[in-house]
Amino acid sequence: MASLPAALNNWPVELDPAVRRYYEKGNEVDRLSGGSPSGPLEQARTQEIILRFLPSESLEILDVGGGPGVYAAWLAEQGHRVHVVDPVPLHVDQARAAHPEVTADIEDARDLSRPAASADAVLLLGPLYHLVERRDRLLALREARRVLRPGGLVFVAAISRFAALLDLLVNFDRLHEPEVFRIVEESVRTGVFRGPGEAGLFTTGYFHLPRELSEEMAEAGFEAVEVLQVEGPGYLVGDLEGRWSDPARREALFKAARLVEREPEMLAASSHLLAVARREEA
Repeated sequence: MASLPAALNNWPVELDPAVRRYYEKGNEVDRLSGGSPSGPLEQARTQEIILRFLPSESLEILDVGGGPGVYAAWLAEQGHRVHVVDPVPLHVDQARAAHPEVTADIEDARDLSRPAASADAVLLLGPLYHLVERRDRLLALREARRVLRPGGLVFVAAISRFAALLDLLVNFDRLHEPEVFRIVEESVRTGVFRGPGEAGLFTTGYFHLPRELSEEMAEAGFEAVEVLQVEGPGYLVGDLEGRWSDPARREALFKAARLVEREPEMLAASSHLLAVARREEA
């Protein structure tokens, strides 16, 4: 394996051990392509929203917490120059292998090595999931703003506050299990999901209310923040894989998501949220 940066030395300290163990299993590499029933819908809708805002010219993009490089490879195929940073060594190796033009290093989203005003766009499609403390989320957001050029775009993903409640009640039928209900109850009340990271449950994470995500983005200094829901209600339908394989039904899933993606009363009725914002012009 190629030599890794000095950030590796403090990596176990910077990342919650439970989160580290969860991602060391390697399941993230195919989660969006079918490892999770709603993964293809999440990926396609995230890509759709990013393309809607991203300029068409070749850009310098920093993918913070980019995992195994799924989105980085997709953007590189479109001619963008993409660099991934992630705290998990396995993810860095996978991102480097995902596309010949993608580069990757181990870094913490809260302390980026990249110079100020050096990226045209920044993706944070994962870091906020595992920064339980608000101060840490603001650090990551402020770092994203620091490395953005004036006028640059940031795309920030968050897990919806009620994602576990809906998913474990409707899709996985586990809410009747006392320990599962206890974990979900805490997540609904506080936003903190203390899952074991095994037996089909997520690991330690933070689940946002839509207004909370918008407030944190604004506090970090971003302008014109827009929070959209990603999957829409489609992630809760029965036989999602079967519907996805049928073109007409797949298009209906997209239409349903688009129909309510900005509806304030519906924002939390999705598994993921995506905030889009700009760093103010100089």
